[in-house]
Amino acid sequence: MHKVTKRRLLQLALAVDAAGALMPVGVLCAVTRQPQPLLTAVLAGAAWLAVGALKNRYTRDELAGDNAAIPIVWDWLIMLGVLSVVFVAGRVEVSLEVCVLALLPCLALSVVRRKLVHRYLLAVRRRAQALRRALIIGEAGAVDKVCALLAQRTDHEYVVVGSCLVGAEATESALPVLARLVPDADATDAVLDGETVLRCAAELDAELVFVAPGRQLSAARVRCLAWALNDGGRDLAVLPGLIDVSQHRVRLANAAGLTVMHIDHATRRGLPVLLKQATDRLGALLLLVLLSPVFVAVGAAIRLSSTGPVFYWQIRMGQDLRPFRMWKFRTMVVTADLMRPALESANEHDGAMFKIRRDPRVTRVGRLLRRFSLDELPQLFNVLAGHMSLVGPRPPLPEEVERYDAIELRRLSVKPGLTGLWQVSGRSDLSWDETVALDLSYVDNWSYARDIGVLFRTVRAVVDGRGAY
Repeated sequence: MHKVTKRRLLQLALAVDAAGALMPVGVLCAVTRQPQPLLTAVLAGAAWLAVGALKNRYTRDELAGDNAAIPIVWDWLIMLGVLSVVFVAGRVEVSLEVCVLALLPCLALSVVRRKLVHRYLLAVRRRAQALRRALIIGEAGAVDKVCALLAQRTDHEYVVVGSCLVGAEATESALPVLARLVPDADATDAVLDGETVLRCAAELDAELVFVAPGRQLSAARVRCLAWALNDGGRDLAVLPGLIDVSQHRVRLANAAGLTVMHIDHATRRGLPVLLKQATDRLGALLLLVLLSPVFVAVGAAIRLSSTGPVFYWQIRMGQDLRPFRMWKFRTMVVTADLMRPALESANEHDGAMFKIRRDPRVTRVGRLLRRFSLDELPQLFNVLAGHMSLVGPRPPLPEEVERYDAIELRRLSVKPGLTGLWQVSGRSDLSWDETVALDLSYVDNWSYARDIGVLFRTVRAVVDGRGAY
């Protein structure tokens, strides 16, 4: 991240957090005639900033990180505990109810600030701003793979500006190769690695060095490189070779001097899963009741505009390849399934999915329903019946599943969802590979908090309508 951007974001974070705690506490304590409103406000502001600092919320990685709200909630609960101890020890008389109520705004403001900063950084990164220049070191094949993966996405802060390759193997990357390190290094070569890499990093003005370990880049060699980079003031990041593993599944340990990275199992049972199931059933029931007038209006519009039934069902494949009958509002002519073979050549989607932007089978009302995803609402009955979840991968057709490979089949290890990462990330505008990658990310890294985030993002995706056809 650019130094100016980092400084401004840090100043913003500190100002928002301090004001969010100081002002509401001071005002509410004064209005309710608490004995020491100014002291209480100062202690609250100091406690909130101190907890944030101790939890590293103001570091560069945190300021440029994700927008998860759960860590901030935990920080807020810790702050309440800290303040309770301080108030008792300092004999500060303040009503507990007033204090908790006055501290709610700082929680809300910090969450909103975190999300807005995240959104701002995503926007500026797409314009190639607020990026960290990185030099990458490794064997040619590993370097090419890392560069290709980083080039596919714009939601990260790294831009690789050059490489130092181990060995003489040719690279497919267009990056400038500033130096080549000897493949079979002894202790002297390992020390020289550091000098070479520091010189190359300085030449490219790279603040970060990526290391892609391989057969020719031993742990002892990386250790010597880390010493040199530490002394030279350059950051080091080691790429472990893992793809799309969420941070909450990673645990670091130490054994005989080795850094051991434990990858926790994907969540499939326990309290979080029970909570998800309860949310699915209760949420579906509540939405069906609240949206009953919408069901009546949509049903009337379909019957009045075209011949045929209001509802349409298809056999879809659910969790563990169990077929189920999925319900939707009918958006096509009644002969749509018979017309599909003639339209196969017009398919605009790659992979196993069939999509046509201007599908001639879609009715006028159906096009409007698809634009705002109203045709999906009857799937709430599927959620209530346990066939689907509120959030999950897209439910595929049996003929699509027949074309899946072993990796794509993993999408069906959880219940399909009424909404999901596919729906909030562009829907039909995404390629098949992007769709599979999003679904696999959800399957492997699921969390209850992530589900809640997807549900909130769904509202924005429905209003936006991008990729809905």
